[in-house]
Amino acid sequence: MKLISWNVNGLRAAAGKGFADAFRTLDADVFCLQETKLQAGQLDIAFDGYESFWNYAEMKGYSGTAVFTRRPPLRVTYGMGVEEHDHEGRLITVEFEDFILVNAYVPNSQDGLKRLDYRMRWEDDLRGYLTELDEAKPVVLCGDLNVAHQEIDLKNPKTNRANAGFTDQEREKMTALLGAGFVDSFRFLHPDEAGAYSWWSYRFHARQNNAGWRIDYFLVSEKLKSRIGGASIHSAVEGSDHCPVELILSD
Repeated sequence: MKLISWNVNGLRAAAGKGFADAFRTLDADVFCLQETKLQAGQLDIAFDGYESFWNYAEMKGYSGTAVFTRRPPLRVTYGMGVEEHDHEGRLITVEFEDFILVNAYVPNSQDGLKRLDYRMRWEDDLRGYLTELDEAKPVVLCGDLNVAHQEIDLKNPKTNRANAGFTDQEREKMTALLGAGFVDSFRFLHPDEAGAYSWWSYRFHARQNNAGWRIDYFLVSEKLKSRIGGASIHSAVEGSDHCPVELILSD
């Protein structure tokens, strides 16, 4: 089973930059999007053979997630059931027969770490949500998790130490999530691969110079570790400041 996750940084913009072609070329069984920046009815997009599910932020032009799947789900829910977190369209949970998929767009701590305290609450509540799901059925978490976990996961760790996405606090929350029974599928298969990034700033020719960050992930329950058949980053696919990431789950 092939799964793709991609922060499209505005689906209407991505649609004008070849999104449909990339979608068809990647040919995933399940395709998860983050930062769609849509409201219902603003974009008519569908693909033959796929059902689609959308979680829109209440604020226009902000956040939002979507899932396209050609494998029929048993159940789809939106948000994590925590009032503080469920107004920004950041979470879709799709239950299949053998696992539960959670598509997440984790809040950015923002310039000056203005939202770091909120981010910490989100992280704790998300970890609790995922571990509760994992008691019922193995879990796959994908999306823009807005953190580079280790120094190998970004080009310039020393100069970014206190910046959003690479604070000690955010990295510690990722460590805690992995310690709660989850595996970073890319690092599981590529433990020492440097220069593997999924996001690049639009400034300073960062993408051309591959001065990026790996902040888009597929994490899987320990119970699914033996089924990780592939984990890759499609850095050549353009259309956003992020690129798609992939997980292959064997049967």
